[in-house]
Amino acid sequence: MLNTNLFKFLTQPVVGVALLTAVNAVVPSASLAQGQPASPTTQLPTTQTQLDTNYSLGGGDRIRVNVFEVPEYTGEYQIPPGGAINLPLIGSVSVLGLTAEEASDEIARRYSRFLKRPLISVNLLSPRPINVFVAGEVTRPGAYTLSLSGGAGDNPGVQYPTVLAALTTAQGVTLAADVTQVQLRRKIGRSSEQQAVTVNLKELIQTGTLSQDITLRDGDTIVVPTATNFNVAESRNIFAANFAASQTTPRTVTIIGEVNRPGSYLVTPGSTDTQGGATANSGSATPTGLPNVTRVIQLAGGITAQADVRNLRLRRPTRTGTEQAIDINLWQLLQSGDANQDIIVQDGDTIVIPTATEINPAEATQLATTTLSPTRIQVGVVGEVKTPGLTDIQPNSSLNQAILAAGGFNDARASSDSVDLIRLNPNGSVTKRIVKVDFSAGINEQTNPILRNNDVVVVNRSGLAKTGDTTNTIVGPLGVIFSLLRVFGL
Repeated sequence: MLNTNLFKFLTQPVVGVALLTAVNAVVPSASLAQGQPASPTTQLPTTQTQLDTNYSLGGGDRIRVNVFEVPEYTGEYQIPPGGAINLPLIGSVSVLGLTAEEASDEIARRYSRFLKRPLISVNLLSPRPINVFVAGEVTRPGAYTLSLSGGAGDNPGVQYPTVLAALTTAQGVTLAADVTQVQLRRKIGRSSEQQAVTVNLKELIQTGTLSQDITLRDGDTIVVPTATNFNVAESRNIFAANFAASQTTPRTVTIIGEVNRPGSYLVTPGSTDTQGGATANSGSATPTGLPNVTRVIQLAGGITAQADVRNLRLRRPTRTGTEQAIDINLWQLLQSGDANQDIIVQDGDTIVIPTATEINPAEATQLATTTLSPTRIQVGVVGEVKTPGLTDIQPNSSLNQAILAAGGFNDARASSDSVDLIRLNPNGSVTKRIVKVDFSAGINEQTNPILRNNDVVVVNRSGLAKTGDTTNTIVGPLGVIFSLLRVFGL
């Protein structure tokens, strides 16, 4: 049986409060009971962690200190940056990092030297702006000042800024973010320790609930980590979320490899403007819609005939200084309509389109009819054809088709056995090779290769035409001489 004297001792009001305070000091809060003590790097499950939401006083707050039955000691104070206010009779009292209740107790303790059972209350009249730091995968990491709205202090109408408000102020999370592991760190009172809670914003996207949108306090730090595994579907959900970077903000994306105009492009939904004065393909439909990979390809003039659309790679820089590498299979997009392959790009992305090791003529023909390819390309067909000059042909057209588009060989003068193919390479070099012509052959690299934009086909003169041209060159001046002789009667 419980000792009677002990029972009486425990039931005394002052002792009960002191004991409860001691127990609370020893037993961890519900937020920490399931794991290790919180530290600046501790990540606790959102279902088990509850941050201390009490308001801690600090420099900039305006408070009212009420000393009951002693009105001359009652007054309003602006807390200076150091956190100490100067009160009548007792002088300087530091309230920095204390709640209003804790500040009341501290002031009462100090007045107890001069007053019998002082009754003190501290009320927050005007709260200071909340300063937070946002780091990691956001558009503009850094320190931000957020204002409270509504009432203040004990007024139920007061509204504190939230995690979402801070992310929006930092211009939204990037597409490289892991929104399931957003960490909020908070200093505990006057101590150097911190609490940390993990906020899963994916649940907010899926359920629409705001249970995870924790209200902030002055000094909080929000860290948005980089995703270790890229998920296309989640990336699209992030792009559409209100806490993501603006959908309409222009983004600079570099595309290299097998496109007609490699380079950097300023991608803006619904616009064809590009960096460096380049424009979308002449005669092609204006690219619109989301800022995705296919849109960048269109702005770069479309893929070349040598593009390997199965093995594209998107390189994305992260805030940690590393790089995400994302593989893309646009052939799967074309065949099955898998829109997840058409990844949304963000500022700083680089798209690499490799060269195919082997070209399937049937697939090349199919690609030429898609929006990945330009509507038309230009090649030069010069020399002994019926209509020499620049010729517009469909992408992935062959040498034979280009010759026929130029009217075919000039039968009386053309050397129809072979032609010269001159090509400007992406590295700036120029190559020239002789191609034997065979109109009965299908597409192949030896006798009927697929042409690239800006290729030049030179149809040479036949041997007979060369001889005739030489004769005409010699006979021409002699004819003039004979005419002169006749004029002078010689």
